[in-house]
This record gives sequence, structure tokens and C-alpha cells, in this order.
Amino acid sequence: TAQACAQGQHPLGQGGVVFHGLQTVACQIEQHLFEHGPIDFDARHRLGQPELDPRAAFARLQAHQRQDRFEQLVGANHFMGLVAAANDVVHALDHPPRALGLLGDARHGLVQQARQVGWRRPVASLNYLLSSHVWRQDHNGFSHQDPGFIDHVANKKADVIRVYLPPDANTLLSVTDHCLRSRNYVNVIVAGKQPSPQWLDMNAAIKHCADGVGIWSWASNDQSSEPDVVMACCGDVPTVETLAAVQLLRTDFPELKVRVINVVNLMKLQPQSEHPHGLSDADFDVLFTTDKPIIFAYHGYPLLIHRLTYRRTNHHNLHVRGYKEEGTTTTPFDMVVLNDVDRFHLMSAVIDRVPTLAPRAAHAQQTIRDKLLEHRQYITTHGQDMPEIRNWRWRLGTET
Repeated sequence: TAQACAQGQHPLGQGGVVFHGLQTVACQIEQHLFEHGPIDFDARHRLGQPELDPRAAFARLQAHQRQDRFEQLVGANHFMGLVAAANDVVHALDHPPRALGLLGDARHGLVQQARQVGWRRPVASLNYLLSSHVWRQDHNGFSHQDPGFIDHVANKKADVIRVYLPPDANTLLSVTDHCLRSRNYVNVIVAGKQPSPQWLDMNAAIKHCADGVGIWSWASNDQSSEPDVVMACCGDVPTVETLAAVQLLRTDFPELKVRVINVVNLMKLQPQSEHPHGLSDADFDVLFTTDKPIIFAYHGYPLLIHRLTYRRTNHHNLHVRGYKEEGTTTTPFDMVVLNDVDRFHLMSAVIDRVPTLAPRAAHAQQTIRDKLLEHRQYITTHGQDMPEIRNWRWRLGTET
């Protein structure tokens, strides 16, 4: 959005609709939308008014109202559009009552059946942007911690559902561009609204998103041999913690061969026979190996990753870290610590599972425990994360 507006363009081009509530303000994109109007409606107006500009933004707090209005326009006029919602609130779109319109489940069914009718032309996809996600609970608390919408949509028909977790701003731009251009899908994009590192330039981001999953060579050091461990990540916050863990591992154990894999398209993890975007078994084995430990940091509930990969050759070596219903109003880093997705727990998981590190495991694990205690004492005293956490940067090489 910011990039499009900086170029003097409306984020949705010549025609599109953004249904929003608090999320456009919380994500700091409201000013970009409103600078390049026209904005014909706000919360005091209704769709019954005769004039409707195709670039209008509608301020709707209630998630079910936003999608109801979106469905009316997309279904009748083939607008492209996007529904912004919080990670937990979005569940309202897939639970009764549905009296106000076609909601998530019904939309999925509509697209599925419409594809079988020759006279129905393709309609714009339903796009969800989940921005208030589980890993930032500076003020919301436990009520806003629920990444389960991803699990819900993953149960739907594979030819309709798409789930994307871009790791940075450029991959978010690429994924959103693709989703807004798509037809006959239900797309779910999960991306936080807080400032975060930029890992890829735009060209690299477009290629990475097209692939859906790939090795980040600039963060890996296994180019000339097999890796000792595979560090996989899916989601913006898990990506930061994985790279921080890799930096610690490569600094403390220079001989350790680490392969870093980032997943943007979640359905790449499924076999090709189950999802059209799925990797073949051969491609999956090339990426994730057939016998090396895999430490997988994931945005949501860990069991979903196991469900998607249980047929894979190396599934028995897959160890997933994700949200496990821990934490409340606390610091960003403490949220990942409480759920064992932080850099120190990830580093500890590697040390436990790579045999060549066993001779030094005791001292390394003691250092990790000491750092976690230091973290706990610091946030208790100061109410914010330690400077080394807040100011962390990737410092291995100059590629980024």
C-alpha cells in the first residue's frame, strides 16, 4: 500500500474496494488509502445510496458487516477487494449466525460450485488480511491470541483455498498483488503490522513468492555439503527468531552446517496429490533432506504442520515450534519465549538433536538458560525487551 501510494497510485489501481474497521488505523495504512480517494462512504453511510465509486473505502468495525458488503459488490460487480481483520476476530466470519450475508464457509462453497457452471464467469477472489496476530500482545492480551483461522480454512477444498505467510514487506506486496489479481479463490494472508526487518529486495521477493518455498542461501552455510540441520520458518515473527537462532549457532559453532528454508505458501508443504500447489515428494526431500533434523518455527498451531507433512519421508525428524496457548499482555519477545518459538529455545532444540554438538551441549544449554533468566528479570524490571533483542540485526555477511 505504501509503495503504491508513494508512486502516486491508488493501492487498488483503477477499481477495488477495501472494507475495513480498526485494522486500517492500527496498520497505519488509512492515511495512504485516504490520500488517493475518492472516499465516498464511511461508517455513517450505507450501500443503499445510489452513487458508488469503485475505489471507495468503507469503514466497518464489525467483521461480518465488512464481508457482507464485500460479497454484495464482488458477487454483482466483479470488483476486486480485501477484508482486513484481526487474527481472532476473523473467526466471526465462519461461525453462525450468517443472516447478514455469504460468509467464509458459504463463499468457499459458492466458488466451488460456480466453477462447475459454464455460464458463470470467474469472480474476484475473497482476500483476508490477518494483521493483528498472535505474536504481538502489547495491549490486547489473551483475547486476541487465536491463529486457528488458518487451521479452519486448511480443511476446505484444495482448489479454492490459498494461505500465504509473507516474511517481510516486499513479499507481502508480491503476495497481495497476486491475490488481488486472482479469481475464484479464498486467499488468506497473514502479516503483522509492526516494523520488522526487510530480508529480500523486490525482485528476490517476487521470485521467492512464485516458488512458495525455498532455501535462503544468504543465511545458510551448507552450499558445499549436506546440512547438519534444517532450520525452517513460516511467518514474519518465526522468521526473525529463526534467523536470530541461526546467527547464534553459526557464531558459536562455526563448523555446523545450517540450511535455512522459508515457507511463504503454506500449502507447498502438502503433497502434490493433495493440493495443486504442493511439492512433489522428490522436491520436498531435496529441500528438507531425508534424514536430517528439521526445526520448524511456525506462526500458528504446530499440529497443522504435522498434518500437512505426515506423509513426507523425513516427517519423523520434523520438530515444530508454534503457538501453544501461552502468554497474555506482555512484551513481543516474551510472547515467543512463552511458546518456545524464540531464538534461544530454537538453538537449544538444534543442540539436542545434532550429535556432533553433544560434547559441548552442557555448557551451551547452561548459557541458554542463563539468557532466558536474564530476559525474565529484565522485562519484570523494565517492562520492555532487552536492548539486544529490540535492536537485533542480521550481521553474518553483507548480502542483506
